[in-house]
Amino acid sequence: MSDTIITVENLSKRYLVGHHADQRGGFATYTALRDVIGREARNMARRAVDLLRGRQILDGAEVDEFWALKDVSFELKRGQVLGIVGRNGAGKSTLLKILSRITEPTEGRAILRGRVASLLEVGTGFHPELTGRENIYLNGAILGMKREEIRRKFDEIVAFSGVERFLDTPVKRYSSGMYMRLAFAVAAHLEPEILVVDEVLAVGDADFQKKSLGKLHDVASKQGRTVLFVSHNMAAVENMCGSAVLLEEGRCIAQGATTRIVQEYLREMTRAATTPLEQRLDREGSGEIRFISMVSEGAGNSPVSAFRCGEEAILHFVMENRTGRNLQKLRTAIKIFNEGGSCVAQLDSWLLGQDAWEVFPGRTSIRVVVPRMTLTPGRYRISAWAALNGNVADWILDAALFDVEGGDYYGTGRLPTTGRVGFLLDHQILTETTQ
Repeated sequence: MSDTIITVENLSKRYLVGHHADQRGGFATYTALRDVIGREARNMARRAVDLLRGRQILDGAEVDEFWALKDVSFELKRGQVLGIVGRNGAGKSTLLKILSRITEPTEGRAILRGRVASLLEVGTGFHPELTGRENIYLNGAILGMKREEIRRKFDEIVAFSGVERFLDTPVKRYSSGMYMRLAFAVAAHLEPEILVVDEVLAVGDADFQKKSLGKLHDVASKQGRTVLFVSHNMAAVENMCGSAVLLEEGRCIAQGATTRIVQEYLREMTRAATTPLEQRLDREGSGEIRFISMVSEGAGNSPVSAFRCGEEAILHFVMENRTGRNLQKLRTAIKIFNEGGSCVAQLDSWLLGQDAWEVFPGRTSIRVVVPRMTLTPGRYRISAWAALNGNVADWILDAALFDVEGGDYYGTGRLPTTGRVGFLLDHQILTETTQ
């Protein structure tokens, strides 16, 4: 009997995207009533034809094809852990949805020889009106487990999730972290042959993330189950996965040993981060406002090629409001990642109580000021995020790069060395003689 548990052959997924002709480029243009009536009549006729022919019904005067996946192929043996990496929009989630039988491929096929448990988003497979206890049995039944099998693992699931006090509370009252902990505990303990995990571990706290990664490692190495693992945390991918695939614009551009694939991914991220923000297409959000540039500045708002330890550092962003109207309650957040892909800092206007800005039409300058650079020498990547009234307007992963050079942080004339140490902290070392 073959030891191959997953076979993916030329897998492709096409979506049809509808567009309104009068809303190109984020602008609403003037339209006469007769144009609206004529357009809607044409749309109704087209939708009727699509319905009769069994095609997808779309809203919009124009229809484009979008291939979320194109000709992806790989095999995975029982007990292996495969990392799936790539930028936002690369096709990672689409691939996992096909493998989880949530959506059908347009072309190609995926053969899975075993039961699949999926954690594609928080609380997948849970019913919000049911209690945590009831959802454990429901989710287990969805995964094909017998009631006795679920009962045998029940106490272990509850202990791992840490939600004992709220076990008989409807899960709609759970926080996102509690929801995720219980969902992960069910999927990891009910022994499906294949476990699919898509970045959901980012919801939990640090202790639970560490415990979950340890559980995933045990699931694969000790219990012989197969894991598909998607994450932007390259340290976790290298630690967890024996092999990996790199997706770019829906295509598999590299696969093999994890270390090599992670290095290739980081090179891709560096190339993306050097592309001007205004030209970046791999972004998410409504597009009402957009980041269009970022410049590194030092004291006095003067451009610098690199920041220095201990000195003032400014990330100067320019945003553009293309709607022609005032926009309310802007929140911005900047995440900083080291060369290994681990997030080392988050600079967030909400944490500062500054999440109620009004954004006027045109361009707005935003300076994120760090009074004293504490990061150690090295290269760092930035992800830029902006929301309006709580809705994501623009989000670019690996939006820009900046470098940090050694500086006399402690005023001793001695410079910190480049390495894996993340921060320089103000501190004292006190000595005391004791008898």
